[in-house]
Amino acid sequence: MEHQTRKYTLKIWRQANPNAKGEVKTYQIDKISPDSSFLEMIDFLNETLLKKGEDPIAFDHDCREGICGMCSMYINGHPHGKGEGITTCQLHMRSFADGETIYIEPWRAKAFPVIKDLVTDRSAFDRIIQAGGYVSVGTGSAPDANEILIPKNIADEAMDAAQCIGCGACVAACKNSSAMLFVSAKVSQLALLPQGQSERKRRVEKMLTQMDAEGFGSCTNTGACEAECPKQISLTHIARLNREYLSARVSSDQLEELPLIKIEKTY
Repeated sequence: MEHQTRKYTLKIWRQANPNAKGEVKTYQIDKISPDSSFLEMIDFLNETLLKKGEDPIAFDHDCREGICGMCSMYINGHPHGKGEGITTCQLHMRSFADGETIYIEPWRAKAFPVIKDLVTDRSAFDRIIQAGGYVSVGTGSAPDANEILIPKNIADEAMDAAQCIGCGACVAACKNSSAMLFVSAKVSQLALLPQGQSERKRRVEKMLTQMDAEGFGSCTNTGACEAECPKQISLTHIARLNREYLSARVSSDQLEELPLIKIEKTY
């Protein structure tokens, strides 16, 4: 038996270019299957707008399988919409009641400027990763599969961190627009494994320096980033990032710049 189609009121942020003044515009849409994905609903709306000779909604998308991290939309006050462990492309219209009003905005962060409508420039994340540099590995013939023994719990934790898709939901959810969850995931996945040890200390210093240069805010441990992360990256990685950075600073060449602490003898 076919599902009854639904109608929605969409309030969408429209902005022609980075320098233009944006505004929220209202659209009415109907005949939407509850089994449609959120992006399919936007596709349907764009087809309607094109038939009317209007400019379609600009939005990022690629894999539509929750892998690429491009489908960044702020939906009804939540990055990627209200749902646990999903991206926008994995959100379905059955999550919304028939006749509901849906508010759709781009990420709001200084480091993620709006390009057009719902498209933001997230290249700041790329520059942070580039600042981390390379990983030293041996060349030549492929090593045996079990040559480097890694405990399962360490491998699992590294893989959990490596799940980060760089979508920016953590930044969008944070009241300070902090990128600490993203950076901590990228630092953790290499700091935990033997292959990432050679540049370990240099990596964390350079990535955090670049993060600050991009204009991201500081972390105040509200936990909003973890709550909204589509890959459910844990806050424990931020704790590891802080430890990694402190260790790198203490052993860096700039140690002499730190103030000396005078210890009084009490005996």
